[in-house]
Amino acid sequence: MKRRPQIVERILEALRASQRVCVVGHVRPDGDCVGSQLALALALQAAGKDVTVWNEDPAPTKLKFLDPDGLLRTPQPGQEFDCVIATDVANAERLGAVGPCVERRRVLINIDHHASNTRFGDINWVSRRESSTGELIYKLLKHACWPITPRIADCLFAAVSTDTGSFQYPSTRPSTFAAAGELVKRGANLGRVCHEIYHSFPLARMRLLRHVYLTFRLVDHDRIAYFWLRPADFARTGSTRADAEGLIDHIRAIEPVVVACVFEEVEPALVRVSLRSKSPYVDVNQIAGRFGGGGHAAAAGARIAGRPFSVQRRVLNALRKALDAMP
Repeated sequence: MKRRPQIVERILEALRASQRVCVVGHVRPDGDCVGSQLALALALQAAGKDVTVWNEDPAPTKLKFLDPDGLLRTPQPGQEFDCVIATDVANAERLGAVGPCVERRRVLINIDHHASNTRFGDINWVSRRESSTGELIYKLLKHACWPITPRIADCLFAAVSTDTGSFQYPSTRPSTFAAAGELVKRGANLGRVCHEIYHSFPLARMRLLRHVYLTFRLVDHDRIAYFWLRPADFARTGSTRADAEGLIDHIRAIEPVVVACVFEEVEPALVRVSLRSKSPYVDVNQIAGRFGGGGHAAAAGARIAGRPFSVQRRVLNALRKALDAMP
C-alpha cells in the first residue's frame, strides 16, 4: 500500500485510543452496509477491541450467512463507548433508532462513499471515488496492516459486489476489480457469496416479484417505470420489507426505461421512494435531494411525507423534467 492518507492516520489514532467500539449502519441495511460493518467489527475484535455491532433493522435473509455468530444486533440504550464508527451512513438521520443509543461516546467516525454524505462525524472519511464503503474498509484494513481472514474477505467481497451491481454499475473502476481480486486471494468464497446473494431467494420474495410484474407501470413514453409496495402486498405474499431489496432492478432492465422508481408506503402519510437511473444525464441523487434524500447519481432514495398519490405526482413530475432536459 502507498503511504497512509492523513485521514486514515486520524482514524487509526482514534481507534488506538479506544477500547469499547460500536460499529453502526443505516436503516434497512444493504449488502454494503452489513458487509462493511461485519468486516470492520471482526478486524477490531482480532485487534483486541470490545466491539458492538448495531442496526435498527436486521440484516436481509440473504446476508445472514455473513453473520453466523449473530454479531449484528438491535441497539440498546444506556451504553457508553469510546468510539462509534458509522459505515455506509449518508447522514445522522439514517441511523434511525441507533442514533440516540450512541450519544454517549468520545468520538464518532464516519466512513462512507455517498455523494450526499453530510459529514456528521467528528472524523469523516467520505470518498466518492470508491465504489462502495466496503472498498474503503478494505483500504483501511490494508493501511492498518490488520489480517484479512477468509471470513472478513467474504464480508468485504459481498459489500463491494452488491453495491456495484455485481461489478456492472458505472462506479466500478479498475481499483474495484483489483480489490475484489485481492479479497479472493485472501480466501473469499466467491461461489458461496454469489450463490447466497444472487441465486437463492425465499419463496415469499418470488411472490412479491410476481406482484411487481403484474402491477408495474410505464409512463412518459416508456422512459419511466414504477410500481407501488403497500403493507397489504407484504402481508398477502408473506414477505418482508427486506425482500423488496433489488426488485427495482427488474423494471430498470426494461429496454426503453431510463429511470425506475419504487414507491413504498411506510405509513399512511409517509412514502419511501427508491430511484435508479440508466443515463449519465439524469442524476437521481439531485432529484432525491429535492425531497430530503440522497445517494448516488445512478441510485438514490428519499422518505417523503404526504399522501401517497401526491408523493407519486411530485416525484414523477421531477423525473419528467429531468428527462426532458436530457441532450
